[in-house]
Parts: sequence; structure tokens; C-alpha cells
Amino acid sequence: MENKNFRTWLDNMQLNHPLVIAGPCSAESEEQVLEIAQELKNTDATIFRAGVWKPRTRPGTFEGNGAKALPWLQKVKEKTGMLTAVEIANAQHAKLALEFDIDILWIGARTTVNPFAVQEIAEAIRDTDKIVLVKNPINPDLELWMGAIERFYKMGVKNLGAIHRGFSSFRKSKYRNIPSWQIPIDLKAKYPTLPIINDPSHICGNRELIFDVSQTALDLKFDGLMIETHCNPDEAWSDAKQQIKPARLMEIMDDLKVRKPRFEKEESVSKLNALREEINAKDDQLLETLAERMQIVENIGKAKKESNVAVLQNTRWQEILQKVIEKGEEQGMTKEFIEKIFKAIHQESIAHQENIINS
Repeated sequence: MENKNFRTWLDNMQLNHPLVIAGPCSAESEEQVLEIAQELKNTDATIFRAGVWKPRTRPGTFEGNGAKALPWLQKVKEKTGMLTAVEIANAQHAKLALEFDIDILWIGARTTVNPFAVQEIAEAIRDTDKIVLVKNPINPDLELWMGAIERFYKMGVKNLGAIHRGFSSFRKSKYRNIPSWQIPIDLKAKYPTLPIINDPSHICGNRELIFDVSQTALDLKFDGLMIETHCNPDEAWSDAKQQIKPARLMEIMDDLKVRKPRFEKEESVSKLNALREEINAKDDQLLETLAERMQIVENIGKAKKESNVAVLQNTRWQEILQKVIEKGEEQGMTKEFIEKIFKAIHQESIAHQENIINS
């Protein structure tokens, strides 16, 4: 899947900072929208975003001003020259956004999870030359994210991009939505030319964390940032805690560091290659150690089969997990990382023992 036009546009901007999409979570009034847009005109923001239709978890909260807010965005474009962007959740939203000449349409996380809704929207905007950005689904499902993008591509929508806004999790975290950086990295590997925008506002849920997440996104070569911006964020009608003032957006853009895409000095390249060879050797050792561990696991499975003992020994598993977490933390690794690695190993071990017991 190629994506030349949007990618070419980004590359031709020749900016020393990423693409910036900014604006309020919700378009609350014409005055509010224009006030924010005028302040953003003097920042690095190129695209003005505002929520017109707001899918809320429960009824009774502010769900957006709907189509009556679309002319407000037209005025933003007329007065500031900024491009405009809105979220669309169904085919009717899509048609209205096109009617009011919105430049960029994005598909929200709640919509991406529904292939039927995505297909209906894709058919409604078939062959459009507008930019369409697809947010990741709520749950960490790469295939579902890819499927939504592909539905638009098959309908002739070629100006495609993705938005990484993090993933919900039952685990407690400082983030509103866990970044799970490997998933957008895997998406990039599947579609190398696809622009990927990071949405630190929805990842963080807290304006104090936005800078750090934005910097991580740039370090991982994301193409841009979507940051919710409001002149009076504490009084915002939705998601107040994660919005920042335009002045703070300017500070963040000034402080962010855009890394070079590659090493330039020959001696640095040689050093990097040597370190990569060390990594390759360690990876080989890891695989050999895991293979040896699985052989021991299979021997345990045989012993359990002979004695008709259940595969899962939860007390033993909890002892192992606690021990490796403590040792890992002593060596500078996080509890979350150790848990993820050893739970995967444990799951594979169970599968091996199941095969033996049931053979």
C-alpha cells in the first residue's frame, strides 16, 4: 500500500519541527473556536482541529454542537489560513464534513473498532482527495487498525495517515491510554510510507505529561503531533485536564528536539555497527537459553503426565514471577517489562506442557 501524496506534502514542508495539529477537544462556540485559532495562528500549528461530534461514554454529557459548528471551522480557514480537521463517526458526518470543505477527516478510536461503520464511511467518501487519518482502536489490536486503513485504501482514498492515541488497559498507569509503542512501530513496518501522527493528549490525559510523550514520539520518528489546545483549558467542556494553552504549545515546540535520521560520521557508524553485532550475539544467546528452558519445561510436563498432575501450578508461578521482578528491578528493568516478558514465557510453557499431557 503506497501513500505518496500526504507523505510528499509532509516531506515538502521542510520544517525543523513535526507537523502540528492543534485546537480544542470540542468546538464549544464560534467565539471560542475563533479565539483559539487566532492564537494558534502564531504558533507552529498548521492544522486546526476541533471536535464537532463527540462520542461520549455515557449520555448526559456534552456531545458536541454537531453540524452547526462546521461553518465555524470554515471561518477559521478564512481568517487564519490554517487547514481544518474534524472527527467523523458515520457516513452522514462524512458527507457533511465534505460539504463544508473540511480538509482532514479523522476516524476516532471508538469507530475504528467497528468494521461496518468504517466501511460505510469509506464508501461515503470514496475516491476523495481529502486527508483521512485513522486512530488506533481502543484495544491493542494491530490487525483491526490495519483493516480500517485498508478499507479506505480499497475505496480509492489514497491520502491516508494513522493517529496513535494509545490503548486502554485494565492495568493502573500514569497514562490515560497506554502508549504501547511497539504497535505503531509494527504498523510502520507494514506500511513504510504511511504517515503516523502521535496524539499525546489522549495518551496522557494529563497536560503535565504531554512534553515527554511528544519527545518520545519524535525520537521514534513519528511524522507529527495532535495536541489539544484551549485558551481556558480548565473551563473546557470536555477533557479539560489534557488540554494546554497556545502559549504552552509554543514552549513545547521550542523545547522538543528533532533527531537526525541517521549517523553521519563514519566513526560513529562503525561504532554503531559493532554494538549491533554485540546485540545480535546476545539475541542468539537469549534464543538458545529459551530453547533450553523449554526443554526443561517439557520434561516437567512429562513428569506431570506420569503423575496425572495439573499443568498450572499457580503458587509456583507466583513465586517465579515475584523473584524475577525483584531481580529485574535490581538490574534497572521495570516491573512492567519483566511481567510482560515472563508472562509470555509462562504462556508458551503452558502450551508446551499441554501438548505433552494431551499427546
